[in-house]
Amino acid sequence: MSPLFGDAAETMSLVGFSAVATVTLLLCVLTGPDRDDLDEFYTGYGSLSPMRNGLAIAGDYISAATVLGTSGVIALFGYDGVVLALSTALSLMLLMFLLAEPLRNAGRFTMGDALTRRMPGGRSVRITASAVTLASLLPLMLVQLAGTGQLMGFILGFSGESMQTGCIVGVGALMIGYAAIGGMKGTALIQILKIVLLLGSGLVVAALMLHRFDWNPGALFDAAAANSGAGDAFLASGLQFTGSASPGIDMISSHLTVVLGGACLPHITMRMYTADSARQVRRSMSWAVSGVALFVLVITVVGFGATALLGRAVVAGADPRGNTAYLLGTRAVFGAEVSTAETVLLTTVTTAIFLTVLASVAGMILACANSLAHDVFAARVREMTPRREMLLARLSAAAVGVPAILLATLVQHHSLHPLITLSFCLGASAIAPALVYSLFWRRYTRTGLLATLVGGTVSVLVLMPGTNLVSGSPVAAFPDADFNFFPLTTTGLLSIPFGFLCGWLGTVASGRARAEEQRRQYEAVEGWILAGAIRRRP
Repeated sequence: MSPLFGDAAETMSLVGFSAVATVTLLLCVLTGPDRDDLDEFYTGYGSLSPMRNGLAIAGDYISAATVLGTSGVIALFGYDGVVLALSTALSLMLLMFLLAEPLRNAGRFTMGDALTRRMPGGRSVRITASAVTLASLLPLMLVQLAGTGQLMGFILGFSGESMQTGCIVGVGALMIGYAAIGGMKGTALIQILKIVLLLGSGLVVAALMLHRFDWNPGALFDAAAANSGAGDAFLASGLQFTGSASPGIDMISSHLTVVLGGACLPHITMRMYTADSARQVRRSMSWAVSGVALFVLVITVVGFGATALLGRAVVAGADPRGNTAYLLGTRAVFGAEVSTAETVLLTTVTTAIFLTVLASVAGMILACANSLAHDVFAARVREMTPRREMLLARLSAAAVGVPAILLATLVQHHSLHPLITLSFCLGASAIAPALVYSLFWRRYTRTGLLATLVGGTVSVLVLMPGTNLVSGSPVAAFPDADFNFFPLTTTGLLSIPFGFLCGWLGTVASGRARAEEQRRQYEAVEGWILAGAIRRRP
């Protein structure tokens, strides 16, 4: 396999990857917390300005799956991909307007803190919340890590399995180091560097793409439709779900899952605790939403440009899921001959994507490590010292990262799309109902909370193997098998209402006396949770 961008760009990309790994690891070492400073490790003391915190949130939110996967859906399915990208931005806006301030007021370090704030002593809730955190983030970590070897091979021109496995192990080891050494502040700085580099290079590529079409977006869309092989259907709704038994319902289910699940994943919600005040979290989210919205425009232009310049068949031939469309579009915009300046830009783009993988996995490992250390281990020990909890958090990063690396090497040759969908479904079906009920329903009980987390998770795990992403289609994880029993691509249309229903049934089953007790406990902290009227840090 020859390198995508040529030998010169290959050499520069290797230099760029090495420089990024060195600089980011150095940043983590320089900004790492003291051995006994939990607030600095978990939240960075809220020392980031709203702009920097907002960029860090946007960096955490835009994963490699968003950059490569969503741009690929745009390149292959046109209008449906744009709706997916808009759903991604809408999810963060939903977090901004509905959950961000209450989460910041109710939480301290982890999602378990936010869920138990009105239910003191909820050890079972903390353990369940930690289990759901791991279940929702581990699939995304596998996607990022497993895709690393394929991505590096596509950029640098190698296809050997041992080389790809080596890339997975190397990147995974770096991620563990980032999370264990840098804590929240260190990973935040990496996220900021990532989003600046990603947005900066992406805007330049998008501008060059529009310049190829005389700055006329309509001409770009028409050329993409003409070169897609689908004609006008490329610019209409439904092309992505043409093989589904109910295309319209399948589309609604998919986008509902993205909107409700994307911003509720624990590595995103933990960023709310880093803001020092309600005003800061509002301003931080404004920066985050603006950054994500801008990047949605970038991947829309580059995705359509890849199809317009190369054709849908070429994009699908490189990867059936279109995960290389962003890179193909970047390369195609320069034509046959690439100048030195263009080579530098190509290297910047590949380095930004490499940094995106590094930063995304580091944030997820940190969220899982924090939850294990704070919600599981520290909650079981009465006299847990800050230094011991810090050590547990760092060991937890390795305890999460090492199995993730091993699993990623096993699944790297399978379709990874079911894992992405699984994470979003868990976020939408278990975490979103639990957060909404905990923050806004006065009578919500511990039994209802456990029923929400367990019921939503189990419903997703039961239904997900029956979707056509797992079997029964050429691009499924197991294309040669067919045990499809669920007619939709995602489980959201059924599992999301089921998660809310479990919470309601669990609360009703708790009895009127327990519900009244929870109402009184909630009213005691209602002003604090909803408006930050009381500031209390235990």
